[in-house]
Amino acid sequence: MSNRDDEYYERDGHRSSRRSDDRYDDRYDDRYDDRYDDYDDYDDYDDRAPRKGSSSRSSAGSSRDPRRTSGSRKSSGSSSRPSSSRRASSGNGSSRKGGSGKGGNGKKKDNKKAIILLVAEMLLACVLVYVAYTLFFKVDVTKVGKVNLNEEAITQSISETVVNDENMKGYTNIALFGVDARDEQLTKNTRSDSIIIASINNDTGEVKLCSVYRDTYLNLSNDTYTKCNAAYAQGGPEQAISMLNMNLDMDISDFITIGFRGLTDVVDALGGVEIEVTDAEISHLNNYQATMATELKLQYTPVTSAGRQTLNGLQATAYCRIRYTAGDDFKRAERQRTVLMACLEKAQGMSYSQLETVANNAFKETYTSLDISEILDMLKGITKYKVVDNNGFPYEEMRTTGTMGKAGSCVLPVDLQSNVKWLHKFLFDDEAYEPSSDVQKYSEKIKGDVSKYIGG
Repeated sequence: MSNRDDEYYERDGHRSSRRSDDRYDDRYDDRYDDRYDDYDDYDDYDDRAPRKGSSSRSSAGSSRDPRRTSGSRKSSGSSSRPSSSRRASSGNGSSRKGGSGKGGNGKKKDNKKAIILLVAEMLLACVLVYVAYTLFFKVDVTKVGKVNLNEEAITQSISETVVNDENMKGYTNIALFGVDARDEQLTKNTRSDSIIIASINNDTGEVKLCSVYRDTYLNLSNDTYTKCNAAYAQGGPEQAISMLNMNLDMDISDFITIGFRGLTDVVDALGGVEIEVTDAEISHLNNYQATMATELKLQYTPVTSAGRQTLNGLQATAYCRIRYTAGDDFKRAERQRTVLMACLEKAQGMSYSQLETVANNAFKETYTSLDISEILDMLKGITKYKVVDNNGFPYEEMRTTGTMGKAGSCVLPVDLQSNVKWLHKFLFDDEAYEPSSDVQKYSEKIKGDVSKYIGG
C-alpha cells in the first residue's frame, strides 16, 4: 500500500468510486488493497509487508513449557532476529583472446570451462545447503504449517514475576495472528493485521479474548519502540510472542497464524458464520470482497441488506477487515473477535469427524507451533470451551492516539503499567497484580517518547 492516512479514506477527495446500488464488478478499488512495498517506511493506520522476497527465522528447538523451565530468565532478552539478506554472486573468469579454439588452444579452453563449471557448481551447492539449513533446520518445519520455536528465546521473554505468579497457573495462553498473506506464504516478512491473546482456563474451559491493537506503541523485544505489529515482520511469530510476553507480563509459548485465504476456507468449511451486519458496513464489506475475489481468484456474493445473517468465508474475511466506519481500527479488532467467536460457536455444533476435516484443511493454510494432533485433541473437547468475555489492549479508558515520529500514527497506552494491571485483572481475575520491573521500565520509556513527540 502507499503511505496515506486511512483512518478516514474520504479525506482529500478520496471517495469511493463504486456506486451504492449494490452492483459491483471485479475492478480494484485501491483503498481496499492494503499492500505496500516497504514495511520499514510507513506512518499510517494500515501497514503491510513487502510483497517480494522471503524471510528466514532463527527458530530451533522442540516443544516447550516456559512456565516450567527452571533456571534464571533474562527478562529483557531479545528474541530472534531475521537473518540478513544474502547475495549469491557468480563471476565469469574465462578470458577470451579470440581465435577459433581449434587444436591445443581448444583443449585449454575446454579445461578452463570445466574448472569454472566445477567451481560454479560448488558455489551453488553451498548456497543451496545454506538455504536448506535456514529454511528447514533452523525453522524446523516438520510438516506443512508446523514450526518449532526457539525455546530459549521464548523463555527469556517471560519475566520471573510471571513465572512465580500463582494466579496465572492453570491457564493456557495462545497468540493468534492474522496476516495479510494473500499468496499463502505465511512465513515471509509481513505485519500482523490481527493480534489476539486467547486465554483458556484449563479447569473451567472459559476463554477470554483480548486484541492487542496492531498500532500500539511498544517495545518490539529488542529495545526498539514502534507499532507492535512490526515484531512479526522483523522476527516472525517468535519475536511477536516475545514482544507480547515482555510488554504485557504474559506467559505465551504457542501461536496460530492464518492468512486471508485460510480464514476464508475455514469459515466456508464451517458452513458460514452468523454475523450482525450494519448499514454502514455493507459497502465496505463488498468493496473488500471485490478486491480479495480478484486477488484470490474467487467468486463473491455481495451483501445486500443489514441484519443478522450467515456470511460465507469471503464475506466474513472482508467483514474482519473493515476499518472505515465509526471506531476505526478499534472497531475492526472487535469485528475480528466477533468472527472468531462465531467460528467457535459454529464448530461446537459439528461432529468430531466434521471438525477433523475442517482442521486438516485449515492446517495447510496456517502457520503454528501446534501439531495437528494437538489441535485435534483440543477439538475433542470443544464443547467445553466458552468465550465469556472479550476486550482490547490498551484499555479504552487508558489509551490515546498520536503521531510518534517515524513510527507514524500509533495507539498509545497512557500508562503501560496501569494497562498491564488491567489486563491481568481481565484475563486472570487478579485484582492485586503488580507489573514486573521490566514493564515499569518500558512504561517510563513510552511516557518519555510520548512527551517528546506529542507533549506530556
